[in-house]
Amino acid sequence: MKPAIIKVLDKKNLFINWEDGSESLIDLKILRRLCPCATCASQRDTQSKSFIPVFNERQSTISSIKEIGNYAISISWKDGHNTGIYEFPFLKNLSENL
Repeated sequence: MKPAIIKVLDKKNLFINWEDGSESLIDLKILRRLCPCATCASQRDTQSKSFIPVFNERQSTISSIKEIGNYAISISWKDGHNTGIYEFPFLKNLSENL
């Protein structure tokens, strides 16, 4: 399943309208916290289960979004972080399980 529309709403949420007409709304702070890149995954693995990261405004503000092939998007965050590739099934699953 692919997104038909992806946009940031109110600088707080990622809105996705999927090809099937369903919609997803994902909080940007959660999206950043769950960044799938190797660096972020490694940092999460070293933290205790009770650790809750706090992101400043630059870390949770999107600068740009690029589609990667037919399977994912790449997000560039305002603080320069841009290595996470967010696959469409990951985004759909995340929005359904928040």
